[in-house]
Parts: sequence; structure tokens; C-alpha cells
Amino acid sequence: MKRQSVRSLPKSESYDNRSPWMEDVKLPAFPPLAENPRVDVGIVGAGISGLTIAYLLTQAGKSVVVIDDGGLASGMTQFTTAHLSCAIDAGYLEIERIHGQQAARLVAESHLSAIHRIEHIVRKEAIDCDFERLDGFLFLGPDDREEHLERELEAVRRAGLADVEKLARAPHSPFDTGPCLRYPNQAQFHPLKYMAALAAAVQRGGGRIFGRTHAKEIRGGGAARIKAGSKSILADAVVVATNTPINDLFAVHTKQAPYMTYVIGARVPAGSMTRALYWDTHDPYHYVRLQPGGWPDGRHDLLIVGGEDHKSGQADDAPQRQARLETWARARFPFIESVDFRWGGQVMEAVDGLAFIGRNPLDQDNVFIATGDCGMGITHGTIAGILITDLILGRKNSWEPVYDPSRKRLASLGRFGRETINMAAQYADWVTGGEVSSPEAIPRGVGAVMRRGFGKVAVYRDETGMVHERSAVCPHLGCIVHWNRATKTWDCPCHGSRFDCLGKVINGPANSDLAQTNGRRREAGGHEE
Repeated sequence: MKRQSVRSLPKSESYDNRSPWMEDVKLPAFPPLAENPRVDVGIVGAGISGLTIAYLLTQAGKSVVVIDDGGLASGMTQFTTAHLSCAIDAGYLEIERIHGQQAARLVAESHLSAIHRIEHIVRKEAIDCDFERLDGFLFLGPDDREEHLERELEAVRRAGLADVEKLARAPHSPFDTGPCLRYPNQAQFHPLKYMAALAAAVQRGGGRIFGRTHAKEIRGGGAARIKAGSKSILADAVVVATNTPINDLFAVHTKQAPYMTYVIGARVPAGSMTRALYWDTHDPYHYVRLQPGGWPDGRHDLLIVGGEDHKSGQADDAPQRQARLETWARARFPFIESVDFRWGGQVMEAVDGLAFIGRNPLDQDNVFIATGDCGMGITHGTIAGILITDLILGRKNSWEPVYDPSRKRLASLGRFGRETINMAAQYADWVTGGEVSSPEAIPRGVGAVMRRGFGKVAVYRDETGMVHERSAVCPHLGCIVHWNRATKTWDCPCHGSRFDCLGKVINGPANSDLAQTNGRRREAGGHEE
């Protein structure tokens, strides 16, 4: 959605962008790196990918250090809805078309293995994280035909998922799904309870975790190095598990696109619906799950409904999208009492529908990446744990060519071209006007881009009225960032870099903050500080 050159901005929105997982788990804090360790493996990123890799490597006897710019699960892992599923977002029909039938079988195998591995870790480490096996149901969007499900079922069966079946409707569902595919033996859990326990297990295995530690530079070679401020980590191998890689400019970023997705958490009476996972075939699709005991009163569960995706930095209607989610949910779940959580997160969509996991292109053989979660971050992150651990240990893994970050698929060239054209079009923001003509036009708690001479400035007016200014130019490849009202972030519409309201980088591929301007902090209409 293109922006107007100058417009009046809405009043400050009330979204605090906190998921329910963040409300009831106190994650452990880790100190910043204060030494120069020499280890077998250095890992950048303490989300699901980084922590799973660290856990499996420590179990194999490797010395490991994990660093994160924030803290444990402080990136996209804290915003997941934690569907553990082998039902691929792109669909097996599409995966088979692009990658072939054998690859589709390996994809199904890898996602099933990820669910099994999570269950194994939960049992081995005695993790209380509400892990539960349940059914998943894929049903039709309003404009889709039943033939789509039939063709998808055929592809699913060819991928080796013989127990998937077509039903006239999902049994025990509170709404009539119509024809659907039932995926048995899927799962769900509480992601931050799992992550906290996984971090403890990493430490028991001898691994070390450091927070508030920014990786400034990553180099492969004989002795790979992670530079973090004045400190360095030397390692035999390095893993970059930062949602999207921060260690290169082009190699992977041209093969994936960033999308924002939105979620609501609703209070419903306990036991009002059977626990299951739901997805529809709408574009963008909706996804639903129930978290039992979501409130301490013991009388309510938490219904989680997501969807309404858009390209990052290319829409300015987050409140309307949240409202549409609520309307959609209330039409199907009339027992909703209130909507208590509203949040959003970013997913990286690979142009060919699969994550990029393995050796980093155009780099040394001992630098590994995990990115392109395609809306399935928990299972893809666990696949990354299994696959990258095998690669580092020199073990054969049949999934390697499927997820190889260097892969090229001719059948995905059409989408690659569309995404490239879309990205290039965003540079036109350099020659447009600003969204507002002065800071006084910006409500408290809101940000906007202003033109100043030949450049553009990202201006945030905080709740006290103080104005904070940064350059609006993304330090990755120079796109102009846009304000996201729901998450209160500056989002890059080209490759998905994201910055907090004060310009601090929170998502790559950018690896530095928005640049300072001369007027950094001042009262609206007042003097600079």
C-alpha cells in the first residue's frame, strides 16, 4: 500500500505488542560477553534455531557460546503462535511443483522429525511447557474450491503422509469448516517455557549464553571469528541464527521477502472448544489454536487467531487488520468474551517455499545460516538444529540439498522476479514527500517520516511529547523505513530490517542502528537537546 506524501496521522494506538507467552514466563537474563572465548562453535542468536543448535551440539560434547543482541528469545521466537505441524504453509502441491516429489517427501520427513525431536527433548529434560499432540485441519477459504483440497491431498500422500484424510468437516469444531484435510498427530506447546528450559539444559551441558552482546562482524575461515564490541569469539564454526542473516548483503536476501503477520489472543470459557490446530487456504491465510489455562483464574482458555499478512513496511493499516481478525474470529467462535492480546511479528518468506538452512553462500565452509522460516519458525528452527548439528559434526543428512541456501529453483523464478520488482520499487520513496510537514502533526506515541532537504528523517514523538529523530535510511541497502503502528517499529520495505521506535536495530539484515541526525531529541516545536 503506497503512502500519501503528506497526511494527518491517527491518534496513538494502544497496542503494546506483547504476546501472552511474555506475560507468564520470566526468562533468565544473561550477562554481556566480557571475555575472548575459544570454542568449537559460536552461535549468533538465542531464538529457537540458535538454542536448538546449541543444545544438540552440547549433547554431542562440543563447546558452545551463544550471544544475542537482546536476550533469550528476544527476537521473533517470542511472537510465535507455536503451531508444530508438518502441514507446509506453501502446500505440498506447490513444494512438489518447485522442488520435485522426492524433495517433498524429505520436507514432510523433516517437519515430522522436528516435532518428534521437540517431544523427545521435552521428555528427556522433563520440560513443563504444555506440549500436546493434537489434530490439525486445513479448510477452504471463501473463494477456494473443494478440488483444491483433493489435489493437495494427492500431493500430501505422495509426500509420504499416508494418514492425512479428507473429511466433510472438522469434528467437534465450534464452526462449520466445510470440507477439510485432517493432519493427525500434530502438536503445540508454550514456546517460552520450552526456551527457558532449553537454555538451562544448554548451560548444564557446558554451553555459555551471553545477552546484550551485539555481533559487529562475522568471518569464516581457519579460525572463524565473531567480533562483538571489543571482544571476539574464535571458533571452528560459526552459526548465524538471527531470523535473517546479518553477515552478508545479497546472497540470501534476494531470495526471500519479509512479511508482517498479526495475531489476537481472546479470552474464552475453559472447555468451550476441543483443542486442535486450524488453517485455511485463504490468501493471506488464517491460523488458529487454543492455549489451555491461558488465565490464572482457571475458568478461561486463550484462543489465538492470526493472519492478515502484508509485506513489511508496505501497509499502514495495522489496527484495521487486527479488527478484521477479531471480526473473522467472532463469526466462528461466538463464545469469545474479550480480546486481551494484540501483537505482530515478521516472517521471512522464501521465494520457493522452504527455509534456507546450511552453509552460507559466498562464505567459508564453516559459516552456517538458518533463515526463511516461511511462517513455520518453530519446526524450521528445530530442523535447523538437527541439520546444522549434523553438518558441523560431519554427519550425512539427506535434507541438506533440500534446504541448501545456495539452491536455485527454476520453477520459482516467477515469484523471484515479482519480489525483486517489488523491492526495487520501494526506492521511489527517496523522491516522494514526507508523511507530515512538521513534528507537531505527529500524535504522541506515533512515528512518521519527514522530508528534510534532500533526505528523509524518521521522527518518533514519545508519550511525553519528546521528539526523537533518526535518519530514515536503512543502513542495509538504503531503503526508506516506514512506521508500523501495531509494533511501534520502523520497518524496511525492501529486506525486512526493523528498528525500535528510537532507531535501535532489532531485526537484520541491517546490523547497525538508524543513523543519528542533528536534532536527536527535542520538544515538538521546541529546542533541540
